[in-house]
Order: sequence, then C-alpha cells, then structure tokens
Amino acid sequence: MMNCILAGVGGQGTVLASKLIAQCAMNKGLHARTAETIGMAQRGGCVVSHVRVGERSDSPLIPLRSAHVLIGFEPSEAVRCLPYLGEDGVIVVSDKAIQPVTASLSGSRYDGEEMVDFLRKQGKRLVVLDAQEVVRECGTSKALNVALLGAAVQSGALGFSLEDVERALPQRMPQKFIPMNQKALQIGAQAARGV
Repeated sequence: MMNCILAGVGGQGTVLASKLIAQCAMNKGLHARTAETIGMAQRGGCVVSHVRVGERSDSPLIPLRSAHVLIGFEPSEAVRCLPYLGEDGVIVVSDKAIQPVTASLSGSRYDGEEMVDFLRKQGKRLVVLDAQEVVRECGTSKALNVALLGAAVQSGALGFSLEDVERALPQRMPQKFIPMNQKALQIGAQAARGV
C-alpha cells in the first residue's frame, strides 16, 4: 500500500493532483481510494487530500505516521500535515507561501521560509520546489500542482513513472492544458533529481 497526503489551500490544484495519482493507479490495474477535506477551500482555506494505492482498504483516510509521501503545496500546510508522514517518508514542498487570513489581519509577516527551515530539520528526505521557476518556465502558477507531482514521482515514493503521469494527464484535464502540464511535470522531476 502506498499512502500519499497532499496539503495546500483552495485553488492550488490539490484535488486534481490527487486524482492524477489515482488515475495512474487505475491505469495500472491497481486499487485507488481518495478522500478530501476541503472545508473553506473556496475562501483560501486548507485542502488535504488522502490517496491510498494498492491493496483494498476499509478507509480512504491515511492514519497518522503512515504516509509514504507528503506533497505540500504551501509550506505551512505541509508542516500542519507532518504528523501523517511515516518514519521513512518523503516531503515534496513548494517554497511559495500563501498569506493566511490571520497573518493579513494581524499585520504579521509570513513568507514560508521558517516553515521550510522547520521541514529541513525533520531528518526526512526533502525536495523543495522553486515555485517562481515553475511560473517562469510554464507561464502560470496553475501548473505548480503537476510540477510538485513530477518531483514526487522522481523521488520514487509514489511508485509511478513520469510516463504514467503523462498518460493520466489527458484523462483528467482538457487537451489545451496538456503541453503546459507536461513541461511542469519535467521541471518538477528535474528539481528532485539528486535529492
């Protein structure tokens, strides 16, 4: 069984990334279960997706300390979901912070660096994706979710290849977005090489 937690905020494509992972599994004849906790996602709130691939399981929710990979679309959301990660788990995180409402209202400074530093100190395998580089290369932040997926695939923690994800892309998104997302997939994979 492979367990993956995806953590971000509304509008970052967390749910689409979880559906792409599940599609990769189904294309290989594997059982996949997903569940999302979306709450106030439309207002910039947290989004957490659970993806379980492999043997049948009674629950789509991943128990604490059982995830093989944590994909953090936002640094503080990755830190918040860290208790789900298993001992040998891999963290793939975007360095782009999204200012939470509480920080905006209080005038607090939040840039995500402190959260990424915290993740570095956890003794886990960590891939930090340069979100600005993805935007520069792809021309949009909308491809960041697939770039993070590319980094997670390259880490080996998901058990799928980049080709598996490329096959799943047209099954889960309109054709006009495929080239941009193929590029993002490669950028993410490149960021994870050698880590």
